[in-house]
Amino acid sequence: MTISAPSNSPSVALTCRHCAAPLSRTFVDLGVTPLCQRHVTPENFQVAEPTYPLRAFVCDKCKLVQLPDHVAPDEIFNEDYAYFSSFSTSWLEHARKYAVDMTGRFGLGRDSMVMEAASNDGYLLRHFAEAGIPVHGIEPSGNTAEAAEKVGVPTTVAFLGAETAAQIVGRVGKADLVAANNVIGHVPNLNDFCAGLAGLIKPTGVVTVEIPHILNLIENNQFDTIYHEHWQYYWFTTLCRVLATAGLEVFDVEELPTHGGSMRVFAGMPGQHEINAGVGEMCKREVAFGMDDPTLYAEFGEKVRETKRKLLTFLIDAKRAGKTVVGYGAPGKGNTLLNYCGIGTDFIDYTVDRSPHKQGNYLPGSRIPIHAPEMIEQTKPDYVLILPWNLKNEIAEQMSVVREWGGQFVVPIPEVSVF
Repeated sequence: MTISAPSNSPSVALTCRHCAAPLSRTFVDLGVTPLCQRHVTPENFQVAEPTYPLRAFVCDKCKLVQLPDHVAPDEIFNEDYAYFSSFSTSWLEHARKYAVDMTGRFGLGRDSMVMEAASNDGYLLRHFAEAGIPVHGIEPSGNTAEAAEKVGVPTTVAFLGAETAAQIVGRVGKADLVAANNVIGHVPNLNDFCAGLAGLIKPTGVVTVEIPHILNLIENNQFDTIYHEHWQYYWFTTLCRVLATAGLEVFDVEELPTHGGSMRVFAGMPGQHEINAGVGEMCKREVAFGMDDPTLYAEFGEKVRETKRKLLTFLIDAKRAGKTVVGYGAPGKGNTLLNYCGIGTDFIDYTVDRSPHKQGNYLPGSRIPIHAPEMIEQTKPDYVLILPWNLKNEIAEQMSVVREWGGQFVVPIPEVSVF
């Protein structure tokens, strides 16, 4: 007789990446999927892709939501990494505004040093460099680091940790400001990464961490932001604990509209910065929301399953009515959505993306072809499914031509909406 593990328990022993407590509570199970940014090239179209379980757990002790280590970081962040930050107009504006705000708030100038962990193609640091402020990027993907160098951002190609930080400080000195935008969810060696952040700053220096807030993920049903590149997902309270382990004290927090609702957390050496009242208020808000209530996590899983049913119902009805449906974008979140829902070219003819690094390839798993945005005007589809729903306003404006033939936009999150 075969005895199966309980449905809410992993089949092998797992422990929390931060505090080492046992993991048994499922946050959400999204099946088995390929790596979301590993696009399929034409020559590999007939080659099978490796797939991995996409099941997130929540630590009952520290409340860190996390994926097991199915994939090594260098399998994802390498010379073939497909995400370049500079192809999003709104994200570039977000970066520009960050540079202006931080320069003013912390009095940065030509004698300062600004660093970024996971600096990608220099999308953020270039704004400081253009203002005459010395910068240094840390980026594990060689192709994006090369792009950063071309726009004047000196870059170390490496994963950040305590040892890497010490090497960089030995070459260029310590930083007044270190940005870690949407990266602390991408690091399986979490505690070592945070030690690296602490090791980069001067005694009075500041680390800013931007990351989607899991409160928004749950409240707005943003399950598609879960994929193998993201090893963990954060409550503010949990992030404070993680940073404190590395000797960093959180002194302020801001809420941001990016990525469906993010938080910008400010941290520094203990006692160096006055702690804003918003820190305690955010912690209380999370407790009131139900962070410590197991029911919250169980209800989220059912909400995700119902979203799948609604999206498939919309697509089935559209195809039966003879409508054409295409996608816009080739983001990681889109691939989670498509693969979890089992959507391929039987429902979506193709998708488009502004990045030439993605065009001509196919989405992983679904094998939906990726074209340039001009393809939409050529084929005039009835519906355009916006996969990066967090950029829906930007995309609807860029593709306003769709309305000329009566086409409509569709977003799948928090639930199917046509506009």
